[in-house]
Amino acid sequence: MVILKTERLALREFTIDDYEAAHAYASDPRVVEYMSFGPNTPEDTRQFLERAIEKQRQRPRTGYTLALTIEGEVIGGCGITITDAKRGEGEIGYCMCPEYWGRGLGTEVAGALIRFGFEELGFHRIIAKCDPMNVASWRVMEKNGMRREGRLRENVKIRGEWRDSLLYSILEHEHSG
Repeated sequence: MVILKTERLALREFTIDDYEAAHAYASDPRVVEYMSFGPNTPEDTRQFLERAIEKQRQRPRTGYTLALTIEGEVIGGCGITITDAKRGEGEIGYCMCPEYWGRGLGTEVAGALIRFGFEELGFHRIIAKCDPMNVASWRVMEKNGMRREGRLRENVKIRGEWRDSLLYSILEHEHSG
């Protein structure tokens, strides 16, 4: 089981026992405002957990879907997906309960995922995307040394509306560890 630690958080793989906590954040309209999923129904959350647990059994792994925890309590989710193994590229993502916003936890999460991608998975390049209106998310990326590469026009449909995404990246040699 993968467990990543930060100053205040532990990121670990989801279990079926995380249903209530995962559903609490994934069904909150504030959390998913800029996400391509949600607000989750109970069935959506069950399917999410089933997919996350199935990923744990894959060999080779294609990604890691992790629960964000503080003192054992799940407060959100994050992940790193292997987008191109031959090129050594991955993509990170994260979300958490609004009660924990504005405390620098997103910056810790993204930093832990970037370190894991470079140091454990051997990536050359890590990307992340967010809605241009999600200022908090792109600030997290920038605080972790990611650079804005551009804007993807209408590349994702969110609740029936085509939306743009900002594309950020960081290269292995830019990462300070």
